[in-house]
Amino acid sequence: MVATLNDTKRQAIAEKLADMRALQNLIISNEKQFLSEMSDAELRKRFESMIQDDEKNLGVLETVITQYGIQSQPSSAVHEMVQKAQGMMKGSELSLYKKVTQHELIKHGQVMSGLIVHKAAQIVGADIEAAITPLNTVNFENRAHQEQLKGILEILGTRELTGQDPDQGVWARVQDAVAALSGVFGSAVTQSSDKSDMNIQDVIRMDHAKAKTLMSEIEGSNDASKMQEFFGQLYKDLLVHSEAEEQVVYPAIRGFYGEANTQELFDEQAQLKNVLNQMLSLSPTSTEFKRFLEQVKQMVNEHTSEEENAMFAAIRNNCSTEQQEKMATQFKEAKKQLQTQMAQK
Repeated sequence: MVATLNDTKRQAIAEKLADMRALQNLIISNEKQFLSEMSDAELRKRFESMIQDDEKNLGVLETVITQYGIQSQPSSAVHEMVQKAQGMMKGSELSLYKKVTQHELIKHGQVMSGLIVHKAAQIVGADIEAAITPLNTVNFENRAHQEQLKGILEILGTRELTGQDPDQGVWARVQDAVAALSGVFGSAVTQSSDKSDMNIQDVIRMDHAKAKTLMSEIEGSNDASKMQEFFGQLYKDLLVHSEAEEQVVYPAIRGFYGEANTQELFDEQAQLKNVLNQMLSLSPTSTEFKRFLEQVKQMVNEHTSEEENAMFAAIRNNCSTEQQEKMATQFKEAKKQLQTQMAQK
């Protein structure tokens, strides 16, 4: 019998992602604070560029968390640290150099958190690896920012001690370091995961791929506890995905996709939910569970095929790029709300 839909390892990763989101907001707040404290045009330009990257990366993190499928609150330790850091950055006890030094440490912590989440995903499940792939972008930007911050610190520190600027080779060294990082991260880094660039087809396709990965993980395991873990995530993902489609996507397409075709999508998902709910009371190693899983697999394959072919074509033909992106944002927000409600039960 499937006793729980939650897994401690997955919950721990969800909390780490929530920590990263909280710290990303702190990073943006810090950088805006620095802008208000400095008049140097070159340094202001570099912080303005960082803010643009960091606001974009906050969107990437939101997408990753929603795709991951579990909404969590940041740990009490990170919550307390953020509050202390905000007071320190707004206070007058530390010089700008010392504030930026602390900020660089926070950036380093973000990099390590992103890397640790990737390592944990390799152990816990392929579906998590797929969901968090956009973190490559956040990790790269934060490492690149660390190099920028080293240059800024060199200038601020030298000025604080001598009242003069260091030699003129600072930014050339920074550029060389960032170029070296680009070679390390390579083509894995992409900004296409920014939530403002994703259309509704991209987001739904990602959900479909994750569900199919989870079903493959269940089929490929003989470990009852792992099968239970994978099914718990599959159950939550499919319910949230279907509810969000029914709230956002299907009402939006009914006018041009047709009443009969749209109702068929609703009906298919109602049947799928019924089967999934029946599976909740079954042992994942039982013959009946495996029979139902095969049924779910067939239903998902048929449903996703219809959406990715006929429905996607209808959306492309009837919705502007802006409308497709707006629908994606609304869909992800609906998923976030549903995931939050599910986590509170």
